[in-house]
Amino acid sequence: MGPVALHTLVEAAAYFIGFRLFVWQRRRLAPPALADTDHSLLIGVAAIVGAGLGAKLGYWLEDPRNAFADFPDWRHLLEGKTIVGALLGGLIGVESMKHRLGVRASSGDAFALPLIVGMAIGRIGCFLAGLADHTYGNPTTLPWGVDFGDGMPRHPTQLYEIAFLLVLAVVIQRRANAFAQDGDRFRAFMIGYLAFRLAVDFIKPMPFAYFGFLSGIQLLCIAGLVYYGRHIARIAGTLAWEQK
Repeated sequence: MGPVALHTLVEAAAYFIGFRLFVWQRRRLAPPALADTDHSLLIGVAAIVGAGLGAKLGYWLEDPRNAFADFPDWRHLLEGKTIVGALLGGLIGVESMKHRLGVRASSGDAFALPLIVGMAIGRIGCFLAGLADHTYGNPTTLPWGVDFGDGMPRHPTQLYEIAFLLVLAVVIQRRANAFAQDGDRFRAFMIGYLAFRLAVDFIKPMPFAYFGFLSGIQLLCIAGLVYYGRHIARIAGTLAWEQK
């Protein structure tokens, strides 16, 4: 089995396992925003549509030279996708649908663990896909550098991300009862992941630099962190300290 086919297989497994975890978490946590079946279905559809559009728009922002090469030929526009774009697009889709339905309760907690697990599994596929996936890091002389096929040891940023996601999952689960508000698990996931990607993308190839030093993905991370800005100190304090 080739690396592309293997990546596709692992990605399909990530979607399946993530969805099954979501169903379990929805039943276990019973978030009020998802109690109504019709509302739950509409919110789910909005999340999927928003994530799909966000993933594509994120790719266009990350690598505009390739995405818009030979424009108006649209084939290049369909080539890539980004996780950060998908997360923010899904967030916008969900919040827009909830506003339209008049739903004010948070729905995010049921999504946090499924997203973390699904993304970690998906990154295994990215690692196995090698150079074709464009998720590897810059060249490095560190002893754990990985040659993805071009003879150059590189940061295995996919493995860094898997490790970070697993640690984040453990921390969120251990501190679950300490969160003060519904939706804080999801906020903790988003804040943690966006901060991680903002940092780790400095050691990844940058197809296009904004302001001379930021990638399109990093701009999206900054936008997401600004959105969650009023929650960052509270969430960080909850994750860091035991409640008396």
